[in-house]
Amino acid sequence: MSDVRGASLLSAHPEHSAESPLSIHAMTVAYRRRPVLWDVDYDAPAGALVAIVGPNGAGKSTLIKACLGLVAMASGRVAFWGRPLREVRGRIGYVPQRESVDWEFPVSALDVVCMGRYRKIGWFRPVSRAHKEVARACLARVGMEEYASRQISQLSGGQQQRVFLARALAQEADLYFMDEPFAGVDAATERAIIEVLRELRSAGRTVICVHHDLATAREYFDHVMLLNMRVVAAGPVEEVLTAENLRKTYGGRLTLLSEVSEAVARGEGG
Repeated sequence: MSDVRGASLLSAHPEHSAESPLSIHAMTVAYRRRPVLWDVDYDAPAGALVAIVGPNGAGKSTLIKACLGLVAMASGRVAFWGRPLREVRGRIGYVPQRESVDWEFPVSALDVVCMGRYRKIGWFRPVSRAHKEVARACLARVGMEEYASRQISQLSGGQQQRVFLARALAQEADLYFMDEPFAGVDAATERAIIEVLRELRSAGRTVICVHHDLATAREYFDHVMLLNMRVVAAGPVEEVLTAENLRKTYGGRLTLLSEVSEAVARGEGG
């Protein structure tokens, strides 16, 4: 659905910028007629580390999946650099939640990272030595080169997360979506991940992360979106992470649910 609606986003809504790697207009997502996201508007800054922060059930992962066309929107439009997803899919990388991956699949760490090269290799074509070398270099960037031949099921949770980060790096994308990359990892893996994210930022890439730890959000990220079904606030970390905004985000879910339910009953939205 993002593909269909992205093309005309900027012409219909000039308030969104073609310079933004991600523009969302009036996104509403519902599961079984129950709103999960409601009338979301957002433009991501280019070349920044962006955190999506909010309580459990706020729609953080759903927002990423809706942008990528992995879940359907009830209404709204999404564009990437002013273009629909289908035209720029190769410029976008995605690291899903670790819990959503079948880690028993019989492949090595190197095989997983090579999967990130498929758009450059071509489907059903053999992986060349040059592509394998790129994959090995990406494993080295996350401290996993010595585990290249290890089956992924034999790796620890933190090591698995590093492998998936290496796969995303192998895509050589301009925009990365990462769904809780720091969740459940050890301190060494967390340091390795944030170092890679900062390298990506230095190279002009944009990284959008679902993040659950308010204590590190200010240290790790430049911009933040506070989300609780709707965007409560978005912008530079130092401006957005205020006591008032956090109260609205974490203390107002019942109020938001009530307001949205009433709006749905009146037939309003998006």
